[in-house]
Amino acid sequence: MSTAQQVPDILSPEFAADPYPAYAVMREKEPLIWHEATKSYIISRYDDVERVFKDRDAEFTTDNYTWQLEPVHGRTILQLSGREHAVRRALVAPAFRGRDLQEKFLPVIERNSRELIDAFRHSGSADIVRDYTTRFPVNVIADMLGLNKDDHARFHGWYTAVIAFLGNLAGDPEVAAAGERTRVEFAEYMIPIIRERRDNPGDDLLSTLCAAEVDGVRMSDEDIKAFCSLLLAAGGETTDKALASILANLLLHPDQLAAVRADRSLIPAAFAETLRYTPPVHMIMRQSATDVEVSGGTIPAGATVTCLIGAANRDERRFRDPDTFDIFRDDLNTTSAFSAAAGHLAFALGRHFCVGALLAKAEVEIGMNQLLDALPDLRLADGFDPVEQGVFTRGPQSLPVRFTPAAG
Repeated sequence: MSTAQQVPDILSPEFAADPYPAYAVMREKEPLIWHEATKSYIISRYDDVERVFKDRDAEFTTDNYTWQLEPVHGRTILQLSGREHAVRRALVAPAFRGRDLQEKFLPVIERNSRELIDAFRHSGSADIVRDYTTRFPVNVIADMLGLNKDDHARFHGWYTAVIAFLGNLAGDPEVAAAGERTRVEFAEYMIPIIRERRDNPGDDLLSTLCAAEVDGVRMSDEDIKAFCSLLLAAGGETTDKALASILANLLLHPDQLAAVRADRSLIPAAFAETLRYTPPVHMIMRQSATDVEVSGGTIPAGATVTCLIGAANRDERRFRDPDTFDIFRDDLNTTSAFSAAAGHLAFALGRHFCVGALLAKAEVEIGMNQLLDALPDLRLADGFDPVEQGVFTRGPQSLPVRFTPAAG
């Protein structure tokens, strides 16, 4: 096991600028690293990260979320296990798949995407990140929950503070304080709305959560508030980054963009490959329940384990030419890419597989189709090279594009 002497530190500017070369060195030479600053063991190979996520032998827990998530969200479904986790997941999962998703929320997704695109389709230029991806998923979630979209700026500020808290690997006290403030502010905003919705339910997701019951268990006001907080952060930040990344990847590979434009059934493949090649979340933590042997040595019981999704998804032991963006690759199954059997690791795996994966897929498919329909000759602004930013979550911070303005 290494103490990270041969690779750039995950907190260094060099790593933040471009982590992929460091990931390659980790996988090859330092697959298990003790990282003193974050007091965690870092793993980077696909097989090791997959093993942690699937956790078939109950070797890992999500107890780390007690300090990582609870200060900003309250106690969420991610911290639960066993029957408690199963019941809570059964309460919230139906809204994110099947009939509810198809009948209630696809129209919400379509309307929100169209409204945002209509605001710039006549101008001939836009910054897709600023004008579209940072707004679209948050607007969708606000609409799904029956919240006021005029509060978008507050939602965006809250989830940005939460993501900064989660990615605060260096322990900046100001970032920590801002995240903890968010928990108080969001509770003050949401709890009165939850109570009002219990008394006067509507056809929205918040009303559904208030009324949901499984095995005699219902969600408390605090449960619902915590889930909504998690939904805004996880559903906002990740889908924002995923949409910006799929578009950036396709714009940088014009032949593949042309193929997608001609055959829209390739959008899921382009999304799956984006989740592998440039995942929106680059690291997820777990806690070891027992001593565990992994590549490079042993992780002791009770340790925090930092799973590098961004490294594992480019493991040459698992994917051919892993540093190449290829929507036609034959070693990534698109059919299973949005299920707990996914080949990539961007949604995690196992019982804590992302509950919103199909919602994200629907948002990306609808968003990409509408963008390609409305902007027929979409291209990057002259001389612009999309640059990813972020360590915990990562994606383009800006994506200026040009296109022929819509007539009329």
